[in-house]
Parts: sequence; C-alpha cells; structure tokens
Amino acid sequence: MCGTPEGSTVTKLVIVESPAKGRTISGYLGSDYDVEASIGHIRDLPQPSELPAEMKKGPFGRFAVDVDHGFEPFYVVAPDKKKKVAELRKKLKDADELLLATDEDREGEAIAWHLYEVLKPKVPVKRMVFHEITPEAISRALEQPRELDLQLVDAQESRRILDRLVGYEVSPLLWRKVAPGLSAGRVQSVATRLVVDRERERIAFVPASYWDVTAVFAKEAEEFEAKLVGLDSAKIASGKDFTDRGELTSKSSASGVKALTEATATAVAQALAGATATVASLETKPYKRRPAAPFTTSTLQQEASRKLRMGARDTMRTAQALYENGFITYMRTDSTNLSDQALSAARSQIKDMYGAQYLPVKPRMYATKSKGAQEAHEAIRPAGDHFRTPDQVRGKLSGAQFSLYELIWKRTVASQMADAAGQTASARITVQLDGVEEAKVAEFAASGTVITFPGFMAAYQESTDAKRYDKSDKESESRLPQLVQGEALVSKSAEPDGHETQPPPRYTEASLVKKMEELGIGRPSTYAATISTIADRGYVDHRGQALVPTWTAFSVIKLLEENLPQLVDYDFTADMESELDRIAAGDEDGTSYLERFWRGETERPGLEGLVESLGDIDARAINSTDLGEGIVLRVGRYGPYIQEIGPDGQELRHTSVPDDVAPDELDVAKARELLEVAKQDGRELGVDPATNHTLVAKAGRFGPYITEIIPEGEVALTPTGKPSKRAPKPRTASLFSSMSLETVTLEDALRLLSLPRVVGTVDGEDVLAQNGRYGPYITKGKDSRSLESEAQIFDITLEAAQALLAQPKTRRGATTKPPLKELGTDPVSEKPVLLKDGRFGPYVTDGTTNASLRRQDDPNSITNERAYELLADRRAAAPKKPARKAASKTTKKASASKTTKKASASKTTKKASASTTTKKAAPRKSTKADVE
Repeated sequence: MCGTPEGSTVTKLVIVESPAKGRTISGYLGSDYDVEASIGHIRDLPQPSELPAEMKKGPFGRFAVDVDHGFEPFYVVAPDKKKKVAELRKKLKDADELLLATDEDREGEAIAWHLYEVLKPKVPVKRMVFHEITPEAISRALEQPRELDLQLVDAQESRRILDRLVGYEVSPLLWRKVAPGLSAGRVQSVATRLVVDRERERIAFVPASYWDVTAVFAKEAEEFEAKLVGLDSAKIASGKDFTDRGELTSKSSASGVKALTEATATAVAQALAGATATVASLETKPYKRRPAAPFTTSTLQQEASRKLRMGARDTMRTAQALYENGFITYMRTDSTNLSDQALSAARSQIKDMYGAQYLPVKPRMYATKSKGAQEAHEAIRPAGDHFRTPDQVRGKLSGAQFSLYELIWKRTVASQMADAAGQTASARITVQLDGVEEAKVAEFAASGTVITFPGFMAAYQESTDAKRYDKSDKESESRLPQLVQGEALVSKSAEPDGHETQPPPRYTEASLVKKMEELGIGRPSTYAATISTIADRGYVDHRGQALVPTWTAFSVIKLLEENLPQLVDYDFTADMESELDRIAAGDEDGTSYLERFWRGETERPGLEGLVESLGDIDARAINSTDLGEGIVLRVGRYGPYIQEIGPDGQELRHTSVPDDVAPDELDVAKARELLEVAKQDGRELGVDPATNHTLVAKAGRFGPYITEIIPEGEVALTPTGKPSKRAPKPRTASLFSSMSLETVTLEDALRLLSLPRVVGTVDGEDVLAQNGRYGPYITKGKDSRSLESEAQIFDITLEAAQALLAQPKTRRGATTKPPLKELGTDPVSEKPVLLKDGRFGPYVTDGTTNASLRRQDDPNSITNERAYELLADRRAAAPKKPARKAASKTTKKASASKTTKKASASKTTKKASASTTTKKAAPRKSTKADVE
C-alpha cells in the first residue's frame, strides 16, 4: 500500500486511519518506517443478532453491553477488517517499534487503543500525534511521542455505549408506533426537534400588515434615500415590533409605537411632494470592525454553507482530504488559537501581499467561545510554517478542494490583519406636513458607513445567516452627502410601501450547526453526520438551503416529547455532552456516569425505568394532527394524508399530501383544496384519438400528473401482439413546472404522454428528449446531458442535441469547466487529449479513457508524451471481466471462542496510563475477548 520497497529493512511500523494520510506521511519518513492504514475503526459493538450463539441469551444479548456488570462492552473485529488485522499483525512481526499515529481526538485515540488491544504488540509502543501533515510537524511528532490517553478512550467508549443504549431502547418504540426503519439518537433526535419546533413556530405564525414610506431627498445634485420613522411624537412600527401572533409587542405598545395604515402612508407620501425638509440632527462617529477568528469545525461548516453552498458532510469530506494530503491542519477542533509558527507565517504574508499598514503591531489572540469546547489543537488553517497561497495550490487541488482551501487561507490571513476603519453618519430629517390629518411632522432617518481603510476586508469578509428584519447590509452600503444640522433639503419623491411580517426563517445546515453549538448539543465533529442522519431517516427534506421537517418527524418528536421528554430536552442533552467532557478530562468516571444515566438518580429516573414505565401509547394519536374544522392530518404506512371527519366520527373523504407541500403550508384551506381535487377524481381533459382512452389530470403525492382511464375488460397485448395475462397499465406523465391542474389542456396531455421524443438518429442510435426526476435531458445510448428548460424537450433539433452531447459531461448542478490544456492527439485512439481539473484532481482524457496524474506529475509542465503514457497505463490496467465462480456447497461458520478471557487489570487500574515503552498498555476497563 504505502509501505517501504521490497527488500528493505523495516524497523518501525506506523499505523494511521486512512490510506491518503498514510501516503502523505510515508513521503516524509525514511526507509526505516512502514506506514499502514487501519482504514478507520477495526472493531466495534456488534448487532445483538451478530453475537455468538452462546452469548445471545446472556448479559450481552440485549445491547452487546453488559449493563449489570460495569457496562462492559463486547467488541468484535468487523468481518471486512479481519484481512487488514492479519496484515497489520504480519507487519508487526518484522517491526521493533509500533507508532500509533491516529488523529488526536477521542475517536482517533479510541482507534489507537483498539489497535493496541487487538494487535497485542510485544515491541515498544508510542503514541505519535500531530495536527498537520507537514515534514516539520511529523518530525516534531517523532521527537515528542506520548502515552495513550485512556481518559479520551473512556470518553469515546462511554459515548458509544450511551448511543447504543438510547438507540436500541427507543428505536423499536418508533418502529411499532410510527414506521419501520426509523431511529432515535442522543443528538439526532434533539436536532430533529429543533427543526420541528421552528416549523411549529411557522405554523402558528399570524402575519401582520404594516406600511412605511421611503423618501428621496436632495442636497444640490446629490440624492439619498431615507425611511419614515416617526409621525409627530409616535414611532412608526417595523416588522420587528410585531409578535408572531400578528400583534404589536408589549414593549412597542408601551413606548407608543404606531402601525402605519395604507391611507396614512399614502397621505404622507403625497404631502412630501415638493416639500422642504430640514436636517434635524446629525451624528457622526468613527467606524471600526475587527476580523473574525480563524475557523473552528463549526464555523468552517457554517461559512462553507453560506459562501460555497456546501453541505456539512461535503465540507468535512473535502476538509478531510485537504488535511490528509498536507494542505490544512486538523479539521476537527474547537480552538481559535494559532501556533507561533502560524502567526509568523500569516504576518509575513500580510506584509508581503498587502503592505505593512495592514499588519497590526501585535498578533491577534482569540478566545474560544463555544460551550464546552474540548479537544482543542489549533484553529483550522493552511498547513506548514509557511502558508501556500491559493495561486500556489491552484493546479494541485480539485474544484471543491481549492475553493475550501482558499476560504481557509483567506480567513486565517484576515484574522491577523488590521481593523477596517471608517465613519458612520446618522441623520434625522423632519418635514412639515400639509393636509395630513393624522400628523403634522414626519421624521425620516438615513444612515450610511464610509470605509476609509479596508483593513482585513481587503482579504475576507464573514457572511451571516439571513435574518427576518436585518437591514444592516443595505445601510452599510448607502452613502450620505456632507450634511449640516439645520440646513434645508429638497424632497424629490416619496413612495408608500406595504409589508407583511415574516415568519421565523427555517434552519439551514449553517444556522442549525450554529444553534446546536450555542446550545452545547453534540460536538462540531459530529454535526455533519447528525444532519446527514436526520435527512437519511426521512426526518427533514432540503428545499434549496432550507431544512423542512416531514410529518414523520412531527410524529417522532411528539412521541418523544409526550413519553420520553428528557431525551429531546435541550439542556439535558447539553449536560450529557458536559459529562462526556468531564470524563475526557479525568474528572468523571465513565462507568459511574453510565450507571446514573441508565439506572437514574433520586431526583431523576434513568432510561431503563422510563422505558419500562411507559404505558400503552396510542399510535393513532401520535400520528395525527388536528388541522381544524373536522380535518385531520395523519401519518400512515404510505406517507401523510388528510382525512375529513363527519359529525358522527365517520370518514367523509381522504387524500394523500403531496411531497411538495410543507407542513406550514398545510392549513384548512389547502387541505380542502386537495380534498376537492381528489373528490373530482381528476379533471377530465378529453379522449386520446389514438387509443380512445379518456385522459385526466390528477394531483398525486409526487405532484400533478396526467393519466388515462382504461375501460373495464380491455386486455393488454404482449410485444408480439398476443393477449397478456397482466392487466393493462395506464400511461402516466408528470406535468411540467410551468403547467397547472387547472389550465393543462388535452393537447398538453397528448404531448406529455408522447415522451420520450425521438429527436433523431446518430450512428444507429436514437437521440431521445425527455423529462426526469432532476429535470429535462437528452440521451444517446448511455450518454446523457441536461437541458436548460422543459420547453427544449419539444424544441431541440438534432444538430443542437449533437452539439450538447459533444460537450464534457458535468455533475448535476455543476457548470462545464474548460480544459486546462490541449495535449495533442493520442497515437492509440487517434483522439485529441485534454488536461482537465476533475472532482478528484487533474487528469488527462481522450474522451474515452481517463487517467489521473501521479504525485510527481506537475499539471503546469506535463508533456504530450507523458499524457499518452498515462493513458496507455490506464488502458493496460483496465479490469477484466472476472470468471464466474461456482458457488461453494459448504459454508464456513464463524468461529467464536466459547471461552472469553477477561483482561487482567482491575477496575481500580483502568485509569492507569499506557506506557509508551512497555509491552502492554493498561486497558480502560475489562472487555470480552474479540471475536475474529
């Protein structure tokens, strides 16, 4: 893999988690080191069904954890890791030292401990830690090894057992009462509740109408806008002055805030025409803004979401690749600190690239603000004692990797730059009103900021999440002329403007991460996995950037809130994280905490007691939401549906809820609309002249569609023209986004049912235009390209389709990138060869064969001959179709030892530190022997 050449003498075995990390490290070590990857965890708690037969009815049979004897876990080497473990044991026999070089956090420490426990090394063991993969960092790590941190291992193991207890106790409850395949979790359930609670706020929200007036004033030739803020002595209400029930807040009412009506706003605007205004007051003060701190895990996820539109999972995956290839420091951290080397590198680049005036006198220091920050190494920054600029890495990184690296570089450098400076001016302007009964004097406000020195803004500005009534960006961009208190201005124009208050915005991945961090729920390193889990379980859908909860999520949270409230309590979940932090710090014993969580305390029952004391849960009530007026939303086996109930309790009618209707959009009026469409059984459009079948437009779960009504008794035909035993299946077609149930015509329906359309034939293959799940597209064989609009399905010509198919294929939602370089004609395929930047880095292609550049290949200087050589190697390495193997008649039964040995160390010694020089480390707690 990434070991030493055959024939060399290996003396030290280094084990990391991933092959990419191993390849990078091996390049910095000499021939005395053999670097191997465990490829993540090598063992874990098995599913209870996977336990050896003799253990399934014992104390481990319920959770693979013995909750009655110190929460002893039973670990099993994963089947797909047994070969890897055998390889590592073989390598270890030839080594005289073992270096465990996994990541320096709880998870990495646990991986190292499991490796130690399974490999049972008889040579000295050292724990090698570093937070960046550079020659300097690896050299320092070799010089300063440490012992295994069993407190971190204890914290990770406690977290794993905690998650197993919660998941295995609560998930079966969801399967029985809501739907199969659901899951509950210590963090995922609370994250789901956050999203559901926000949707509940939106459902309960009552909009309020209010008006304002925007006026344009002029001083000589300079014009500027101002907003009406007061009439006589009353302040004019804005959106933030209203509650979510559509009423003025008590504070606003007490201070005399007045909601402007349309009539008054119109009268004020008309009275301003040609009126003379006066600058009543003017306030000018210095403006200063500090740069944001360097990235932590959570702030990186938030900013990548805002600026790069990357989800938390994609951000962490990309950051992992950058770290493992030596471009950034470790990407799981709560710290905003920078090392002395990083400060020196940043300050040097600021002086060279921006000038001495952008460099503060002293380096900036930032305090970590996150609740319960832990496992802090250093902020996420470019790796090395000298940062590589984005231009220096442009050809070495793929598109997403380059964008994320550039973001990290900018944020790091900007964090050490001077403050932005300028001036802010705020003016109050009064106008005497003639002909307005409600008031005699109107007061307007205008403000603006002028940046005189950009400071850190020359490199980077932090983005923020969208807010309901945030006008700061608009105000900061406005410019005011030089005004003098008491001077007269000319009122050029005025416009009344009506508004409605806005419901609280839905969470995005960025704002959900921010909220979870504020509450102390979970840890930044787990946020990406948490958000992915609640999406995979069907608890949330993505609508653009917004996270929309499903009705299934409503049912799950309702069940937990009514029966196991502490599992979705924000403070209780944050306290669990604090306890895990105390275990990691050595201030708490993992077994003691698990005992309290499971058994309970005097003032609080444990999970075991809570689950056992649950009475009979009414599944129908859990899965029902009363919308009002006899209409109920229910979550059924096939998804959500609405049901209209009569006075006698009998169902009058029901219909499915389309997937594109969000919970806050489903009110009584919308429900009746859906029921009416269902009652009509679709809108009849006419008869298909080719089949004599009636065509109807219907509303379905996945949106409106066209279908045909097949007469009773009609028989389907096979492709050979013979009668089929199967009932004929009606043709269906979804409506285009530009069509609606109310306006779709018979002509539209016939065109939709005619798809896919044959555009023409090329090389004996049909070119087809059709609509799909991700929009309109064309195909030729297995090749496909997206179309820009649905109308193109019927309009695109064969020539245009051929031109589109000739373009390079891109991922959905991506734009086509031009090739980096043209490298002549390949002598084998006789096709032009191009150098391109792909998802996984630069590569060469002749349109048929793709070949990635090797580590030693420089994209900027690669020759034609080298490109042809890479393509030839790739063709030669193409996998051949494997021969079909006969199925074995005998199967081997997994061998599980019937006798399991307990580790000899007592519980009083489990906190003892693991020696870096002795042959055996003290285990954290007694564990059953591995099953391999």
